[in-house]
Amino acid sequence: MKKIIPFVSDCDEELISLWLYYLQNQMSEYEIVLFKNLSESQILSADVAIVANPKPSQISQMKNLKWVQSLWAGVEKLLQDIPDASFKIVRMVDPTLADTMAQSVLAWTLYLHKNMPLYKLQQNHKIWKQHIEVLPEEKNIAVLGLGNLGLSSVLKLKENGFNVSGWGRSKKEIQGVTTYHGDAGLVQILKGADIVICLLPLTPETNNLLDKQKLDLLAPDTALINFARAKIINYKYLLEKIENSELSHAVLDVFESEPLENNSALWDDPNITILPHISAPTNMKSASKIALKHISEYYQKDIKPTFVDKDKGY
Repeated sequence: MKKIIPFVSDCDEELISLWLYYLQNQMSEYEIVLFKNLSESQILSADVAIVANPKPSQISQMKNLKWVQSLWAGVEKLLQDIPDASFKIVRMVDPTLADTMAQSVLAWTLYLHKNMPLYKLQQNHKIWKQHIEVLPEEKNIAVLGLGNLGLSSVLKLKENGFNVSGWGRSKKEIQGVTTYHGDAGLVQILKGADIVICLLPLTPETNNLLDKQKLDLLAPDTALINFARAKIINYKYLLEKIENSELSHAVLDVFESEPLENNSALWDDPNITILPHISAPTNMKSASKIALKHISEYYQKDIKPTFVDKDKGY
C-alpha cells in the first residue's frame, strides 16, 4: 500500500485539480489525497503534508503533523494564519522560480527604461513625440532583497547592461555589483536610484519598510516595481506621490487584498501599472519534483529539508 500524503489547499477547484495531477504524476510512489477525501484515521496519522493556501481549521486537525511542504516561495500567510504551529514549514525554493522572476524583472525594467508607459499615454491622446533614451549603463537600478530571487534578478539585469546595485538587511557580496545593507545603506541606495525593484520577503523588519520617509528619498523621475508583498510599501502614500508627479511610475504586482478591489484608486492612475500577481508563478512540474525530493529523502533516508526560521519569516 502506498503512503498517503495529504494535500491541503483552499485554492479554486481548477487549480487544485491541476496541482493534484502534477503532484501525483511526479510522486507516483505515494498517494496524494485532497484533505476532504481523507479518513479520520488518515488525518490523525499524517506526519507530512503538502499545502497551498491551506485552511487553518484543516491543518489543526492533523495532530501528528511534523512538517509541511508549501508550494509557494512566500510563507508569511501560513505563519500568520497558524502562528503557534507545532509543525515545521518548508518553503518552495525552486531555481525555475528564480529564473522566472529574473525574466519578469528584466521585462518590466525594460518597460520603464524604454518609456513604454509614456508612449501608451501619448497614443491615448494621439500625440506623436519621440523622447531621448539613455543607455542601460546610465540607468541606476536598485534591487531590494538579495535572496535567490534577488540574486538571479541582479545578474539578469547586469547581463543586459544595466548599472545594478543591491540592498539586503545583512551584508552580502556579489561580484561586480555594489551592495548595501542596513538602514544607512537603504537610504544611500534609494537616493541614487532611477528604478527601485522590491523583491524582499515580508517579515516584521520589512513590514512598511518603504514608508513615507523612505519614499521621500526617491527623486521625482524615479519609478518603482513591487514584485514582493504589498505591506512592504506604503501604497497610500505611493499613490499620493505619483498623483503629485513626485514619482514617475509604479508597476505593482502584489496587493494586500487580491484580487484588487474594483473601487481601489490604484486602478485609475495612468502612471500605475497593475498586474494580477504574475511576476513569478510557481511552475507546477518543477515544484512537484522538489516536493518529491524532500518527501522521499525524509522517508527513505531520514534527511530533513531546510525548515523556515519562524523568527525571520523565511
